[in-house]
Amino acid sequence: MERRNLSYRIGNLQGVGARKRQEDSFSVMNAFDAAQIMEQGLFFTVCDGMGGMKDGKLASETAVASLRASFTDMDRRGDISAQLKEACYRASDKVEEIIGGSGGSTTVTGVIFKEKLYFASVGDSYFFLLRDKKLYKLNHEHNLLHEKYLQAIKGGYPNPKDYEGMNEAEALTQFLGMIGLSDVDGTVRPIPLKEGDVLMACSDGVGGVLTEDEVRRCLSFVSERSMCQQIEQFLVAHARKNQDNYTALIVKCE
Repeated sequence: MERRNLSYRIGNLQGVGARKRQEDSFSVMNAFDAAQIMEQGLFFTVCDGMGGMKDGKLASETAVASLRASFTDMDRRGDISAQLKEACYRASDKVEEIIGGSGGSTTVTGVIFKEKLYFASVGDSYFFLLRDKKLYKLNHEHNLLHEKYLQAIKGGYPNPKDYEGMNEAEALTQFLGMIGLSDVDGTVRPIPLKEGDVLMACSDGVGGVLTEDEVRRCLSFVSERSMCQQIEQFLVAHARKNQDNYTALIVKCE
């Protein structure tokens, strides 16, 4: 019997947290059109405008608009991973052009095409895959702590305890809109998806607050609506006084 094509269900959650305004932005394209998914793919992105810098909301909205345009113009016969990374550099240039290097945004951007996942990320947003009850973090954070880890590993001295309590450990080293963006994380080869997989792209207001066990428990619910409700319940339970804006996009493969 011929295997049927995967279908995708989308869930989303967004809140202001303890901040005065919402500076996260997100977008999904082709979510409700199976023919378009077959022809062009399913696109999703979460962009977190950087608080404490200029025009965080403008930065994230500009990044989303640029990434959407790049997806529309993408050559599906070409290297989608490389095109996604190039799309991030293009979005960074656009944010820099508009804000002048004094503001920025992070991103997790994904494309599902022919039941394969491609993604790119910049900054400290998170991207998870739940598969067979196991949780995988697919991307890495561009911050000072991670940069120090990489330097230590390359130098042959990978001891995480050396960096405990490091000042400005979470300071971003890469973000969209910075002058001289030099690194975009993401797929080199696509990740084949299968029935039951659950993806979550989220800002650090979610990924930086919930434990990985909590994320796994949330993504184990049957419906994407229940997943989002549980995420919010966990965020409320953590009761962070300085809770950041939070945004999550969930894609469930069926």
